[in-house]
Amino acid sequence: MANPEISTNERWPGLIGQYKVNTALQYDRTYTNVQAWGYEALAKKRNHRSSGLTEDLKPVELFKFHLGEIPDEEKPSLPSSLNYKKAITDYLREIGKVEKSPTHYVAKDTIHICWPNVNFMNNVLLILTIPAEFTDKAKGIMRECALNANLISTLRSSHLQFTTEPEAAALYCMKVSSEYFDNLVGKSFLICDCGGGTVDLTARTILEDNKLGEITERTGDFCGGTYVDREFVRYLRGKVGSTAIDLLIENYYDQYQYMIQKFCKHVKLPFTGDRNTFKLVEFDLAEYCKVIKQYVKGEEKLILEEDEWILELDFETIKSMFDPVVGRIIRLIRGQLAAGGNCSAMFLVGGFSESKYLQSRIKEEFDSRVKIIAVPRQPIAAIVRGAVEYGLKINTIKTRVLTYTYGVDCSPEWTDGDPPERKTSKGRIIKFFEMVKRGTRVEVDQEFTERFVPVFPDQTGITFSVYVTKEYNAVYCDDPGMRLLGTLSIDLPDTHLGLNRPVLYTLSFGQMEINCAAKNQITGDIYNTTFALDLD
Repeated sequence: MANPEISTNERWPGLIGQYKVNTALQYDRTYTNVQAWGYEALAKKRNHRSSGLTEDLKPVELFKFHLGEIPDEEKPSLPSSLNYKKAITDYLREIGKVEKSPTHYVAKDTIHICWPNVNFMNNVLLILTIPAEFTDKAKGIMRECALNANLISTLRSSHLQFTTEPEAAALYCMKVSSEYFDNLVGKSFLICDCGGGTVDLTARTILEDNKLGEITERTGDFCGGTYVDREFVRYLRGKVGSTAIDLLIENYYDQYQYMIQKFCKHVKLPFTGDRNTFKLVEFDLAEYCKVIKQYVKGEEKLILEEDEWILELDFETIKSMFDPVVGRIIRLIRGQLAAGGNCSAMFLVGGFSESKYLQSRIKEEFDSRVKIIAVPRQPIAAIVRGAVEYGLKINTIKTRVLTYTYGVDCSPEWTDGDPPERKTSKGRIIKFFEMVKRGTRVEVDQEFTERFVPVFPDQTGITFSVYVTKEYNAVYCDDPGMRLLGTLSIDLPDTHLGLNRPVLYTLSFGQMEINCAAKNQITGDIYNTTFALDLD
């Protein structure tokens, strides 16, 4: 299929004409069965009655954030009886039920690449996009959830592949970059993917034969468009009281969501940051969230009744909702430009990239350093369309930059100068043996190989603990920031050869997931090797 047609899915349960669907689920009372998902899970209660939904249960949202390395207090709360892995699994299962298109199509969070007249389970490549800051453990959990959702038949199925959101966006932008450059080879560009929850950045360069190389380490943060919504809610708490907001969320979550949607439509999206053209915004609480009036008490109620429940949002108030979020995005961009050197263009994608204020702040800050700062067509669909491009031509990605230092535990003999308290009863010391350093640019099929020999003549296997760290020069496996990634197990047959069994074990880090292999250095025999991620 030389130039396959890519169609973006626009038909979801209860929603037509939108490229993305809400990451939300509505369960029954026991949180066992999904009764609605996506937009329908957030629909107003009058719509719930017709579908038989329990009206006093809040929908479950943003559960994928539990995979991110953010403080627990920043993670969305979940019902005590619901595990985030089950929520992810249930959502993937619902996505998998979306009607299959005869051409390639895409869906939010999960991207299916389908060919006509084939069995979905066995012949479809499933691409999962993940934020840049997700760890190998997070990928392992996503793979586990995809298996439990019956999207793949085995845990290590090759029918499931990962790409990061900025990488997928970069593939999309590479395809549209011909609109901005006559000669693409050698051009470098920065992708700033501004989504709802996360902002992910990656610097890329276009190589010969339409290959894409990564220049800098991928970076990201939880500072997407929904954090502007949070600032609005923080402002509301100051006007109506925190208790009123808490009760509203607890008892009328659909009305709370409706009010947020009105904020986005009438305040967030229209705000440009141009003081000269700005007009005072009157936000009518009585119209957008009438039920909140019953929860407002005391002085706040007297003030709001006098103002007829209308909040006057002036320029500085709205700007103050954006600035903490926009400031974090600008700092991320500044760091990428400092690390990546010359940049031919910057592309803003994702739903939040359509904010005129965000665009103007970025251009104001960086237009002297980057000649082209642009928002390509369909920025909200850039990731999903780029992910399909990735699935069609996985070898388009030539290099990636590692965001972690990888290594294994080793036990050399303890020597003078080593910490005395680390000396084992056998006169050895457990250290971190670095295999590849954070920031290394690696080919996607590049292998890192080490040699070892059995310690005992009758040894039938060996096990390594694989560790990752953000540090560049780690020494011990219990250093701060060190994390156990998983366990590498290698079978050692041919015990009749005793210690004469030098083994080469190989780890590959260029793909989105770690691959491993081992063989006898003398005979070339391939040994059975497994790598089990630590998912606890």
